[in-house]
Amino acid sequence: MAGKFTKLAGVIALIGCATVQAEGPNAPEIKLYTLDCGRFDFKGSMGLFSDTSEYDGQSGALVDPCFLIQHPKGTLLWDTGLGDAIAAKPEGLPYLNGTIQLHVDKTLQSQLQALGFKTDDITYVAFSHFHADHVGNANLFTHSIWIINKAELAAALSPSPPPAVDLANFSSYANVKKQMIDGDYDVFGDQSVRILSMPGHTPGSQALLVKLSHSGYVALTGDLYHMRDNRRFKRVPPVNTERADTLASMDRFEHIVTNLRARVVIQHDPEDFRGMPKFPAFLD
Repeated sequence: MAGKFTKLAGVIALIGCATVQAEGPNAPEIKLYTLDCGRFDFKGSMGLFSDTSEYDGQSGALVDPCFLIQHPKGTLLWDTGLGDAIAAKPEGLPYLNGTIQLHVDKTLQSQLQALGFKTDDITYVAFSHFHADHVGNANLFTHSIWIINKAELAAALSPSPPPAVDLANFSSYANVKKQMIDGDYDVFGDQSVRILSMPGHTPGSQALLVKLSHSGYVALTGDLYHMRDNRRFKRVPPVNTERADTLASMDRFEHIVTNLRARVVIQHDPEDFRGMPKFPAFLD
């Protein structure tokens, strides 16, 4: 019996040492950049962001960032925003019969170049989901490995894809190198950058959890939430694929970020966007 306790004590000590090491000077050097990948002006109603009518008749604005994670083992681009071609239209591009005006003030390619990257240099590209504002530049990254959620692709290829999903925006999926995933996924194999399955907005919606040496955990919501009040009051957009799945994903997400004391970044929320380091600064 004493021998068993000795072995157990050794295992506990080893785990403790590993934990300290992961948090200490040998932790991977990771940088999180926030890129400006577009914005939306809602001239009509923002009612599509709640199925309980809080935003009916209200105008407003949202942002559409992308995120670049630089890791010792490579780079991950999380979402690719609105298409760079919109930048050629200073007045913006009308959408949904002119009720929404889409704007791209800075191209994604120019921002990557400012950081010293060409599109061919990006190791991985992953998407919170396949809505057009998250895959607008996907086809630029044909030399990257695409991390694709199986349920999201199946829905996109179905006879009745979710609203705002256009296969043309990410048609290169058929020819690029792919990592197909089903559920959570550890991108670099060290638990520092994890894709979290959050179905509901679309069948394969996802969030991203990044562990930084100095800033701690940062959780990028994808479209689990669109605004701070949506998170606060658990408001569900009427366009979501499944309301019950959305609420279950919200519950899981909140448990994760609470337990890890993670900073939450609601990707479309202008205030959260302004709270991130101004490009080309980064979190680490």
